Amino acid sequence: MKYSIYELATYGFDPLHAFWERERTQRAVAGVLVACFIAALIGIELGNRGWLPDFIALKTPDNHYHAIGIAFTLVLFLEVISLIFVLPCSFSKSVGKQFEILCLILMRNSFKELVNFPEPITFTGDMTSIYKILSDGTGAFAVFVLLGIYYKIQRPGPSLKPTFKFRYVASKKLVALLLLAIFTVLGIYNLICPLMGKHYFDFFSIFYTILIFSDILLVLISQRFLPSFHAVFRNSGFALVTLLIRLALAAPPFYNAALGVISAGFAVLLTLAYNTFYQNKS
Repeated sequence: MKYSIYELATYGFDPLHAFWERERTQRAVAGVLVACFIAALIGIELGNRGWLPDFIALKTPDNHYHAIGIAFTLVLFLEVISLIFVLPCSFSKSVGKQFEILCLILMRNSFKELVNFPEPITFTGDMTSIYKILSDGTGAFAVFVLLGIYYKIQRPGPSLKPTFKFRYVASKKLVALLLLAIFTVLGIYNLICPLMGKHYFDFFSIFYTILIFSDILLVLISQRFLPSFHAVFRNSGFALVTLLIRLALAAPPFYNAALGVISAGFAVLLTLAYNTFYQNKS
């Protein structure tokens, strides 16, 4: 029996999605996060006491606050996987998930500044780190609020004939499978970089760059099934939002939070304009 590319994409994506969303899987993943955080704290403590082999101690941070950054990084990896599985749903849900990740990245940046403080934590008189904590924390909160507004104003998307809808969703599932493969390869490569004498790279910045291209691809795919001007403009606007988020990740402190808030505000205004003027035309 021959299967179309749409059927193959669906048969490949759906079992993976069901496995990831399963309650047992989510509980197991949460347990792994807790274990990794505790292991990081113990490893840093052992390194500080000189109880680790030299080749491990050289790569082990000496500040316990690094464990918080490790925990947040693992959470972000999981959120990126969830983002990939959300892609076939709709552009709006995908953008919402990207803002959730941006919120967590800004929050992680705030906690990462703790490594500049002594243990136990005391005020050293240097306000630079405090300003960065306030900037990233405030930016994360502002994006969090705008994200709530963004979700609140969402409306059902345009309807398609069942056959067209299956092909449209299956096409996006194929893109999601490709992204999942790229995510896996990048993650493995980043883990083995130290073994090859290379430094870790900024995984999330690189992956968001890839998301820009995937969003453009999804815009072109959507134009095949939703060729109207306002639908193409809306989807292209959401692709621009991904670009703004990528710029926020690459920007220096203070500017990153501002760009994040601007990108969230742009998404809210775009959704309001589409719902007000073009929703009925869909």
